[in-house]
Amino acid sequence: MLRTEINSRDREKENNNLHENHPNSKLKFKVRFDYKGKPKPARFFFGGKKTENVAHDYREQQVQLWRNVPLQGINVENMDLGEIYSVYDEESNEEIAYAPLELIVSADSLEDLLRFIIREEFRRIEILEPASILLNNREIERLLFKINEHLQHRISFLLRENNR
Repeated sequence: MLRTEINSRDREKENNNLHENHPNSKLKFKVRFDYKGKPKPARFFFGGKKTENVAHDYREQQVQLWRNVPLQGINVENMDLGEIYSVYDEESNEEIAYAPLELIVSADSLEDLLRFIIREEFRRIEILEPASILLNNREIERLLFKINEHLQHRISFLLRENNR
């Protein structure tokens, strides 16, 4: 029994040492979104927008939200607007433009990263700092719970949209 206590104390010390190396370290990552622009048909004789203009306007709207709406535990450090590109969509038989946006973000926790990767516009993520992440059982459980919570919310939203 005494031996088990010694081993458990050693493990606690090791865990504390690991957390002391990065006490309040933030997670820093680069995330890319591609905002989709579908052409809007003209009403009567005017008012139609090209697909590139729709994508550009949608991206500008999102940039303003990222700049002006504070999110707890999240700091958007830099924004890079990429060049708008078009892709032919065989299903809809039309050109669709995408307006890319790359953000460099620092977040307090891995859970804060979820609000970025569950978006429809999400394309890619690169974790810049730290070089490695160590999670204990409780942290993994909490992260999986948050993922499930976000997915359930997204599914219920999509079901409501389809029922309209």
